[in-house]
Amino acid sequence: MIELRPATADEMPDVARLVSRSLALDPAKFRALRPEMTLCVFENDRLATVHGSWPLTMRMNGVSTPISGVTTVSTDPIDRQRGFLRMAVRRHFEELKERGERALAVLYASQAAIYQRFGYAVVSTHHRYQVEPRYLQFTHPRDLPGRLREIDPERDFGLLVEIYRAFRADKTGFVHRGRPMWDAGALAPPEGRLDQKAAVVYEEEGQPLGYCIYTTGPGPYEGPEPTQRVVVNDLAWLTPTAYRAFWSLMSRMHLARYVFWQAAPPDDPLPELLVEPRMLRDTAYDGMLARVVDVPAALAARGYDAEGRVQFTVRDELLAWNDGGYELSVEGGEVSVRRLLGRPEPAMTVHTLAKLLFGHRSATQLAAAGLIEGADRRTLAEMDALFRTRCAPFSPDRW
Repeated sequence: MIELRPATADEMPDVARLVSRSLALDPAKFRALRPEMTLCVFENDRLATVHGSWPLTMRMNGVSTPISGVTTVSTDPIDRQRGFLRMAVRRHFEELKERGERALAVLYASQAAIYQRFGYAVVSTHHRYQVEPRYLQFTHPRDLPGRLREIDPERDFGLLVEIYRAFRADKTGFVHRGRPMWDAGALAPPEGRLDQKAAVVYEEEGQPLGYCIYTTGPGPYEGPEPTQRVVVNDLAWLTPTAYRAFWSLMSRMHLARYVFWQAAPPDDPLPELLVEPRMLRDTAYDGMLARVVDVPAALAARGYDAEGRVQFTVRDELLAWNDGGYELSVEGGEVSVRRLLGRPEPAMTVHTLAKLLFGHRSATQLAAAGLIEGADRRTLAEMDALFRTRCAPFSPDRW
């Protein structure tokens, strides 16, 4: 017998074992996941598939938007390709639609192909830097009017939260962090036995304008070159000067072979500032994937900086309630979404709509890729202006 339901409290150890084995994760990383946040497939009382979701709040062009942060998606290898994951994913979408609280599902994927078949789309690009400190030299050096000060992350936790909240304000993709997310991410204990974590703030006349949390420790290197490594864990800045201050600090890590930043945003300014930007060894990879579960609610849930009115059609083969024509209107700061009887052009899939909604790609770019059909240049320009975001979509946190 196949059963689809949340796990019970007694079954959570089985959930932890399956997820840990499937995703090679430390069970401690999802200890806070409660039974009611899971949706599991059981076959004859044996756990086969796990689908979890956190109730998160995400910034969408400066607006706080409730989302479902999908996590711990796992299927026992002996049960794969039996349709169990599809069952759980569809039920999750149906529950989100019925509750009407969260119009978007967002996740990080081990493989994007697993989720794109369900209408998810890649909506952000993350970058990795691996740079020798000696190459962190600015094309146009400037004196810093402020100072760096080391803080105690526990004692000064409120200060970190204050800076982060100001930093995320205009963003798209940044989530509202609770203490568990801080402890599992930016403030997680160092992994290496000899690693040391530090936190510094940049201040001008006593006003905090940013923070940098980083880890130092021995690297897998041999001399005679430097053998340490530095990892930037979290970085937030409220002014360009604060940003420069932190990378000036990294340039003085003379005992490190490399400075790593594993999650830099796509619009990060560092490549524009350095004499030798290629020495960042910048690599890009897929970031968040998002699924529009309720089209009108998702359109109305984000912020818009331009006014206008556009009509378009969304094709959704999995969720019939989304399939059809829409009119989006932004006027005087008010957003309205109207369902249309017809199917006007331009037309796009729900997968393409997610990219547009997050500002990951413009309508013009998507049309050039053949993902928006039937739009003239004027319509594309109007859509470009309407869906443009202040910052490139990105999240430094994973879930």
